[in-house]
Amino acid sequence: MSTVRAIVLAAGKGTRMKSAVPKMFHELCGRPLIWWVLRSLHEVHANEIGVVISPEMEAGFRSFAVRVVIQEEQLGTGHAVRAALESLEPRPNGRILIANGDMPLVTPEIFHSAIGGLGGGALSLITLRVGRDSNFGRIVRHGDRVERIVEVRDATQEELALEEANAGIYAADEAKVRGVVTRLRNENAQRELYLTDAVGMLVSAGEIVTPILARDSVSLAGINDRVELARARAAMNERLCAQHMRDGVTIVDPATTYLEPELTIGRDTIVYPNTSIARLSQIGEACTIGPNSRLSNAVIGNRCEIRESVVCDSRIGDGTNVGPFAHVRGESVLANDVRIGNFVELKNARLASGVKASHLSYLGDAEIGEEANIGAGTITCNFDGKRKNRTKIGKRTFIGSNSSLVAPLEVGDGALTGAGSVVTKDVPAGGRVAGNPARPLSSK
Repeated sequence: MSTVRAIVLAAGKGTRMKSAVPKMFHELCGRPLIWWVLRSLHEVHANEIGVVISPEMEAGFRSFAVRVVIQEEQLGTGHAVRAALESLEPRPNGRILIANGDMPLVTPEIFHSAIGGLGGGALSLITLRVGRDSNFGRIVRHGDRVERIVEVRDATQEELALEEANAGIYAADEAKVRGVVTRLRNENAQRELYLTDAVGMLVSAGEIVTPILARDSVSLAGINDRVELARARAAMNERLCAQHMRDGVTIVDPATTYLEPELTIGRDTIVYPNTSIARLSQIGEACTIGPNSRLSNAVIGNRCEIRESVVCDSRIGDGTNVGPFAHVRGESVLANDVRIGNFVELKNARLASGVKASHLSYLGDAEIGEEANIGAGTITCNFDGKRKNRTKIGKRTFIGSNSSLVAPLEVGDGALTGAGSVVTKDVPAGGRVAGNPARPLSSK
């Protein structure tokens, strides 16, 4: 399939979304609708992709590795394909895939079947079974051959009763489709240039148009409003969960587990309900995640437990437990065998192996040494009104309950702060301080 190019139609206004955000940029499982279509096209090795968009969408496509074709006026699908073909240098014996950008559930297998059905013909198209109230254009056959496609607004009652419809996915002989799109006319109810009219024109010229009936109509669902978006999201999430379960992950309730693509989850990990895992997170083997947890851009080691907690933009080492009701964020890094308990928040903190912070603490902009114990209610006071300052806590320290550590500050290895201390000055290794403000304790 190295010679296949693709055109994606994405210029529609999406007015039924009732949104200031263009329809193609509404998210489904953490990615824009169009991202999913482009992903499937890349998987069938479409080596050049042109996306037809409206002018106001141009800025949003700067991060996509595609050719952008601006459709200044939205004059129909036929006009969009014509504009795309004009932007592409003609390729002898070329083949073109044509798809809609608002069909995120489309699979690479469907694109493969469209290309496979083309053979030596002029066009192949994917069809599906629909009910009478469907908005898909109907396939009119003459025996086993496609005669034409009629759009719903132009269909008679007899044509609306037809059960086979056009899914809007085509594979075409490039030269032959170029020859007909320039001759399309807008003699229809919407006064638009319909790409579907090209089918009748090809048939009239004696060309072969092959219909391919899809077995899975769910994969051909288009998104026109937020109700359909929610249905598609549920279907995609089910696919993502099924993929990980087949790879050895236990997902207790897929309906209440929310995943994104491009995640790594190790085998024998268990994901409990009401958990979302997002933004390229990586989870090791034999972990317990959830219930009621959210991970985003999180790297989790092996044999970890994350219960009823949030981990964002952070890394957690092997054998570490977080939660319940903890919040780890802001590029925090936890080494192996760390224990973070209930109502503890970490922000841009570095915790060495064996650190314990079990209750009710805020550790921001902190570096904590091995096997330190952080008492309940401890706060690193990292903001002085102008800038964030760091707190460094040494190995095997004992920070008493309700200690306030006013940064910038360093507490040496093996030091201790008494309960309720307000520590404003560095504490040397092995030192003992207490009080407000904290003072050294007598050795007597």
